[in-house]
Amino acid sequence: MVIKNGQVLLFEEGGFLNRDIRIRDGKITEVAEQIIPDEGEEMVEASGKYVTPGLIDAHSHICISEEGMGAVGDDCNDYSDAVMPYLDTLDAINPFDLAVKSAVEAGVTSVCVCPGSDSVIGGMCSVISLSGTVADQMLLMGKAAVKCSFGENPKNAGYGFKSRMGNAWLLRKCIEDALEYRRRKEESLKAGSHFRTDIGMEHMLPLLERNIPLHAHAHRADDICTAVRIAREYNLKLVIVHCTDGVSVLDYLKQFDYPVILGPTINPRSKLECMAKGFETAGIMSRAGFKVCITADHDVTPVYYLPVYAAQAVRAGMDETEGLKAITKNPAEVLGIGERKGEIKPGKDADLVIWSGRPFAFETKAESVFIMGKRAAGSEER
Repeated sequence: MVIKNGQVLLFEEGGFLNRDIRIRDGKITEVAEQIIPDEGEEMVEASGKYVTPGLIDAHSHICISEEGMGAVGDDCNDYSDAVMPYLDTLDAINPFDLAVKSAVEAGVTSVCVCPGSDSVIGGMCSVISLSGTVADQMLLMGKAAVKCSFGENPKNAGYGFKSRMGNAWLLRKCIEDALEYRRRKEESLKAGSHFRTDIGMEHMLPLLERNIPLHAHAHRADDICTAVRIAREYNLKLVIVHCTDGVSVLDYLKQFDYPVILGPTINPRSKLECMAKGFETAGIMSRAGFKVCITADHDVTPVYYLPVYAAQAVRAGMDETEGLKAITKNPAEVLGIGERKGEIKPGKDADLVIWSGRPFAFETKAESVFIMGKRAAGSEER
């Protein structure tokens, strides 16, 4: 397939440029000013239209908090314990969630599915492509991050500890348990003796080894700083999720290199810790040098309005190109799928959206969506 004459989003060249795109075997193989289609090669005319990578939401509960299904389809939180590193979202993903079709039609092609925030440690996150009927086949990166939470959610969830001090201790205790588990495992393997594995501790090992990050739900400034404190104590990779009060501690956070996943922002200030939220935060943190992602936090707000949320951040002062990065390139890099997703360049997966106009314009629609080079949504399906 060749997509002809589109205004193609090329971050390394500064924005939208008139280019053609060649796709073969699900990959982008060529981006050039003019590509002549081979005999028998499909041509998609994109003159006057805009082409971006497929959109990516770095923090979602789609497919585990199923739209319209109530308690039957709600597997977002498990209220068995405060510390549950042994849980894995892959075991709860339902590809037939009604929200998936709406998300793809809006240009969203990949998401990070995370446990909810009512536990201190909720389990493992999974990065999936929104194409397929079997969760295992949709998986882009399993066990992609350990989800933990600070603030109101775990305080009010009804476990034994109801203070920030107690919840921080539970997180530290789990990390200390994992360090001890690793030591015993190494000694056992060295001695050649039997060692019984523990699923939860095994999930913590790649976190200790900095192969995956800690995704920390934190809204309020003091909770953000506690997440940073613990990450620094144990030399962990950290991603700050929500970061609502990030501007309040901006100078402090600038000392580190932690990416942020901002949002959801369009919903009411339903919690005390969200009193300072606003679309201005994305632009302020982006200009300060942070790698910013914008999230819908589906189903708190619908993932199929992800481009609207990014557009609101641009309206509030964020650079347009940075706003586009916040829902494409940045989340791909933060989620560890940057080698495959998030940009339009040779070698990347052909996850592409053809828009009727500039993506953040109010009247613009996603006219065609391709996932791995296959049409996932567009005029043929409507």
